[in-house]
Amino acid sequence: MSKRFMSIWFRHLKTDWFTRRQPALKTIPFVLAASDHGRLIVTAVNIPAQSEGIHTGITVADARALVPSLQVLDDQPELPGKLLQGIATYSIRYTPLIAVDPPDGLILDITGCAHLWKGEQIYLTTIANRFKYFGYDTRICIADTIGTAWAIARFAQDKTIVEHEQQTAALLPLPPGALRLEQETIERLEKLGLLTVSYFISMPRTALRRRFGKHILLRLDQALGHEPEAIIPVQPIEPYQERLPCLEPIATATGIEIALQRLLDALCKRLMQEEKGLRIALFKCYRVDGKIEQIDIGTNRPSHNAGHLFKLFENKINTIEPALGIELFTLDAQKVEALSPLQQKMWEQTGGLDNIHLAELLDRIAGKVGADCIHRYVPDEHYWPERSFKKAVSLNEPLQTTWKADRPRPIQLLSKPEPIQVTAPIPDYPPMSFRYKGVLHKIIKADGPERIEQEWWLQEGQHRDYYYVEDEAGQRYWLFRSGHYEAAYQWFIHGFFA
Repeated sequence: MSKRFMSIWFRHLKTDWFTRRQPALKTIPFVLAASDHGRLIVTAVNIPAQSEGIHTGITVADARALVPSLQVLDDQPELPGKLLQGIATYSIRYTPLIAVDPPDGLILDITGCAHLWKGEQIYLTTIANRFKYFGYDTRICIADTIGTAWAIARFAQDKTIVEHEQQTAALLPLPPGALRLEQETIERLEKLGLLTVSYFISMPRTALRRRFGKHILLRLDQALGHEPEAIIPVQPIEPYQERLPCLEPIATATGIEIALQRLLDALCKRLMQEEKGLRIALFKCYRVDGKIEQIDIGTNRPSHNAGHLFKLFENKINTIEPALGIELFTLDAQKVEALSPLQQKMWEQTGGLDNIHLAELLDRIAGKVGADCIHRYVPDEHYWPERSFKKAVSLNEPLQTTWKADRPRPIQLLSKPEPIQVTAPIPDYPPMSFRYKGVLHKIIKADGPERIEQEWWLQEGQHRDYYYVEDEAGQRYWLFRSGHYEAAYQWFIHGFFA
């Protein structure tokens, strides 16, 4: 497929922006001016002022001599860059590859895009009408090369589309400035009588290089398609992205769901073929009014299960406000990881952290309550129970040590043991009763003690003797005595069994 490019020239970019903010200026001659060596110089002219003979570069005093009622507004030098950046971001709905062309243009790589609008002419007209609706005066051209599209948009008023491999014929009648040359080179060409490209395009390249330098040859080759020319998109293209433009704006939840399902099916099919799965996905909705609605999801494990991923998005679809309608949907897999199928064991049940259904369950829970509310803990190399575990970095973090399973441990462990009052015989018999938060618990069953010492390199307290006890209500607790019975000691409650 041959490349196709579009060049958009905003003829009155800054003055059109002022007119959008103040519609009354549309029919009033006005200019933008900036100070230069103590004089006010005209830097931008709107269409009514231009029709009165005012142009950029003259002083405001001379301009007012031509139009006494001329309105003069302060120029904003940083405005064109901000405007072009915003317009380029908006125009991503027409193509994913779009670059800013300072000071007043955009370059779009439209290869493979125009057929979605049933042809280049309808595609171009749609874009031109949209910018006209926003109040911008534009000239647009489509060609095989950036150079030709740029030249025709600015120097050929009667042409908007250059057919395939016809750039040479389109460039011949244009002036040297259409090749994006330096002003000094343009003046030298005109002084020699080379007033159009046709005068020098067939001249020997050595003569052109000797008289005008290498740059003129480069620009000729770029415009004719002999030398490639790349653009830097305002937004880098995600390696895994799917797009779905709409012929008519979508404004219903059902339409959004259908669009999302189609994008997920296409993306997951591609990921499956490459044995990969997504971890983070971003769904963007480009509205007619220029605003972008977006929702994102994350998974604990790489996944290309379209049904599961749709359920994760489904909870957030109601946050999308379509307003007047959405004309483009995109789905970006912002983080992708390798996904090799796990080998299943014939005679053993699969489960635990390798169970894909567990990972999908955690994804759905995270989508509702937030990923920060889900934690996994792994054993740590410490004796004291409150130090014997730590938060895992991820769901897949391997265990560095095993859980202590030779003695029972409570389901709920207090982060900090709480002191209690205990009645117990001496010297090492289990407690008979204890009082916790004002409630007396009579113990009918007990087991212990289990002595747990602190690490030798930590000297933060005495040893602990733990007891597993059950009260007359059937509730079970984990209690311990800190220190020897005959010395200074204290009882604590540390956990609760189910």
